[in-house]
Amino acid sequence: MSDKGRLVARRYRLTERIGSGGMGTVWRAEDDVLGRQVALKRIHAPRHLSDDELATLYERTRREARSAARITHPNVVVVHDVVDDDEGLPCIVMEYVPSTTLGALLKERGTVPPQEAARIGRGMVAALRAAHAAGVLHRDVKPGNVLLSDADDRIVLTDFGIAVTSGTSTLTRTGEMIGSIEYMAPERVRGRKPGPFSDLWALGATLYQAVEGQPPFRRDTAIETAYANAVDPLPPMRHAGPLAPLIEALLAKEPDERPSAEETERELRAVAAEAPTRARAPRQEAPDTPAAPPPAGAVATPGRTGGSRRQRHRVMWSAVAVALTTVAAAGAFSLWPDDGGQRDGDKAKAPATAPPPVPRGYHLVEEKKLGVSFPVPNRWKLSGRTNDGVKYIDPSGLVEITIGMVDPAGPTPVAHFRDIEANTKKNYDVVRRLRLDRTTFRGQPAAIWECTFVGRVRTFRAIDLGFGREGGKEYDVYLSAPDEQWGTYRPIFDKVKQGLRTH
Repeated sequence: MSDKGRLVARRYRLTERIGSGGMGTVWRAEDDVLGRQVALKRIHAPRHLSDDELATLYERTRREARSAARITHPNVVVVHDVVDDDEGLPCIVMEYVPSTTLGALLKERGTVPPQEAARIGRGMVAALRAAHAAGVLHRDVKPGNVLLSDADDRIVLTDFGIAVTSGTSTLTRTGEMIGSIEYMAPERVRGRKPGPFSDLWALGATLYQAVEGQPPFRRDTAIETAYANAVDPLPPMRHAGPLAPLIEALLAKEPDERPSAEETERELRAVAAEAPTRARAPRQEAPDTPAAPPPAGAVATPGRTGGSRRQRHRVMWSAVAVALTTVAAAGAFSLWPDDGGQRDGDKAKAPATAPPPVPRGYHLVEEKKLGVSFPVPNRWKLSGRTNDGVKYIDPSGLVEITIGMVDPAGPTPVAHFRDIEANTKKNYDVVRRLRLDRTTFRGQPAAIWECTFVGRVRTFRAIDLGFGREGGKEYDVYLSAPDEQWGTYRPIFDKVKQGLRTH
């Protein structure tokens, strides 16, 4: 039975489910007393928990409300109330911020430019400074807990569900670690007491994902990720540009080697100021690989080093092994991944020559004249084939995927797309460019063009990726679909693009 329309505490009427995570479900609700919209978080109560564990879970929820309520800052979500529903489950009533999360943005776009990441990071570190000044550690900083307001430029840090306040107990059993492992600082993995610098490490991991497309130490399992957080060197950054030195400093293994929140905010402000315009567009897709970023090293970031790297490696891994053994023995390995991040294609990538597996619900087709193979959704039909292109359409006839080839390729894919755009305008009265970006794809010059155009009955949206070097072959992957259904069909473009192989 749906909870929509349900009245909580005889005051808050649930109207729309807007999010769900490891600890609860968030609803948009109407405050019948004050006539305003609010966000209401109802916790999950798994049936297997004992009475003591339920009591702890309930206390964590109430603590979240108390922790967040101690912080008054525009970058921290405002807590209005804490109530119990008719099942006795505590619920937190917060301000409603029409927004998308940074996690959802990255899942859709892949990455954001360094200057945009710096702008988001400034809001996050401002929230952390306010929280730390109030004696509150967040302990679960990650993209899924960062709200990007739809109405203005506000950045809001939310979900203080596992926050701790100075002078209070941890509400965890010995050896239990609670949080999102991919954003968990090395000292937490090693069983040490977290501090403000642990939140800053998580900020660094979030910024790394924002510009590189995935968390810095993601591995196939939680245990492997925990080990990598604590001892593995930071993977090189290709797209961080002027943010690279700061991210590297924030992700130092030892807390005292990381810059302070004040230093971090200063560096983020400097990087954000380098951008003449800001790339907001939170619901537009990013190219497979962003264009070349500004040169690294433009930011001088404080950092402290010392001791033998090999010796620190041995000490760290010994501590990690002890901590994880304790956790495994206790049966309390509570490590929740961030459900707002990317998953497809991020795990233990195969060599570049090995084609990815065909996605479920797709079949592989080979076009020998074009010299390509690619996945196509089942039930989609071949609509047309020429010497330089092939088209498949869905059962409705309104959605198409086209693979094209230009041989020889022109000067740049950007020039090619400008010609396509001009021709499109001849056939459709209203064509609106959303973006035309120069980029790279699989090491080759590339461009990505996105637009909307008005047909006879409805508005369509299209995205086109072209890649290839002048004088060689240019390949194009194109998808168009009704604009109102774009969220449904846009992932098909990614699957076809990722599965495309040239022979």
